[in-house]
Amino acid sequence: MKFPLTALVGALALAGYTDHAARERLGIEEGSVLKTGIGAIQSEAAGAANAQWINIYASIKSRRATLVSLQARLDQTPGGKTDYFHAKAQYWIDAARQARDTQDNRSFVEESIGQAAMITMNLERGTPVSAANPMLCTVSMVRPDLWTIVNAIKADAAVIHCPQAQAPLACAEVELMQAGHDAWMRGFGNAGKRLPDVRENLRKSAETVLPCKEALRPEPALAHAPQKITLRGDSLFCFNGADAAAMLPRGKLRLDAIALDLKKADATRELTITGYTDRLADDAYNQRPSLLRARTVEQYQRTRGVTWPIVMQGRGSENPRAECWQTKRDERVRCLAPNRRVEVELAGAAS
Repeated sequence: MKFPLTALVGALALAGYTDHAARERLGIEEGSVLKTGIGAIQSEAAGAANAQWINIYASIKSRRATLVSLQARLDQTPGGKTDYFHAKAQYWIDAARQARDTQDNRSFVEESIGQAAMITMNLERGTPVSAANPMLCTVSMVRPDLWTIVNAIKADAAVIHCPQAQAPLACAEVELMQAGHDAWMRGFGNAGKRLPDVRENLRKSAETVLPCKEALRPEPALAHAPQKITLRGDSLFCFNGADAAAMLPRGKLRLDAIALDLKKADATRELTITGYTDRLADDAYNQRPSLLRARTVEQYQRTRGVTWPIVMQGRGSENPRAECWQTKRDERVRCLAPNRRVEVELAGAAS
């Protein structure tokens, strides 16, 4: 069953504690975990170590030295440090340190190290990493409703294009596993104390994905190529950006649609692409980014099969669309947004 992210955000904002007992709030389904006192047993399903577990984790001799070495390896791996897998490896390392510092000797430290090491090794090799969460011997399933939300967010295709949503998602997953370990240790109150942070990180992740989904939604294709197309600079590029690396997903989708229409416009003989900036810098400075924006759009159109002759020009802050005189710079920057633009003009286009 799929859940709209807007509904998840609302549910997470309203979620809170009830007056039920701590164990009941956790929604634990493994019966033996709920047994306490003399005679309580722990089945293998509830985390009792087996031979396979011992073979995997018995080789970890020094927790401190292993964590230091693992942290150094993770720090050297390529890629952004806040993307999903880097963040998740880091949170597993942090979870292992936290458990070690509280003198937790029930092997959650080793299992956390194992998870961080698995992710780090794959990042080092450049091989695919599974985003699935493992079944750990020292972790019981708690709050299946929150796991449903975790999986709903991860299943949304926009998450991969939204790096700022990935770290809080990874944090929520690891902390929910930590809550499961607390429950496995019969620390039901400690497990419950982690839940507000889990919900808050899931809310942050879901809320951040929503604008990414909007930015990635393709605009309807133009029925006919108009003689002049004006592209908002803030939709094409990051603020103050002008090259291909600064292009935004929404801007690329818009240029893709324009390229399709340009290739159908048989009457077009020549394109003129003109870049503009706002007036926040002097004319000499503004000339370069305005021309670079025009050149970046031209190169992108070439990669999409547009073969018409193209003239590029940078006009700096000429021909402003908006005049803004706010005293606060942030407000002035927002007001001047229409001036930061790229115009694509079709000479000889059919009307």
